[in-house]
Amino acid sequence: MSGDVFEARGYGALPIGFGEKPGLVVVDFQTGFTDPSFPMGGAPMVDRAVGNTARLMRAAKAAGVPVIACVVAFDGPKGAPRWKVAPVHDLLAGTPATALDPRIAAEEPDVVLTKTAPSIFFGTAAGAILTRERVDTVIVTGCITSGCVRASVIDAFSLGFRVQVPEDCVGDHDQAAHDQNLKDVGRRYADITTADEMIAAINAWRGRNSG
Repeated sequence: MSGDVFEARGYGALPIGFGEKPGLVVVDFQTGFTDPSFPMGGAPMVDRAVGNTARLMRAAKAAGVPVIACVVAFDGPKGAPRWKVAPVHDLLAGTPATALDPRIAAEEPDVVLTKTAPSIFFGTAAGAILTRERVDTVIVTGCITSGCVRASVIDAFSLGFRVQVPEDCVGDHDQAAHDQNLKDVGRRYADITTADEMIAAINAWRGRNSG
């Protein structure tokens, strides 16, 4: 079997598409992952993704699209799952590393949730909020692509949402991990897009619903 073995077996053959109403989720753009003064912060891809997500949030808020952000934080050491990433255990609620990145906070997400597991949907009200808002298409942004973003994509898919992932609105510590995980979720669960494509889709949705 020559070429892409997944493609040859039908993976990625069907586009997900944009549905009736979008919602935007912003995963873990907190200073512990964006500020280079922290052990996990300062990755160039993450910094790029924060800037593009801020633009996307601005368009979403202007169009009336619900925006949910989240941070990872624990009330204490016993509140954390058995993460293998040592610095994650330092993300205690109320500490500077658990604050939203100022560029994200400035765009004023509608809801800010706290989570302890990888996915924005696990153990939070994110799914219920989006369902209440009649959202059927979830745009996933955030970090880290190979970790919490991937988990959030899979949960959004499993909850029945159409999933869109703008490549330049998610980031990782490693380019290969970023590329490989986006390629994999793109062949299984989501459309891989860009910030500009999602802004255009939101503006088109706004135009259809402005009358």
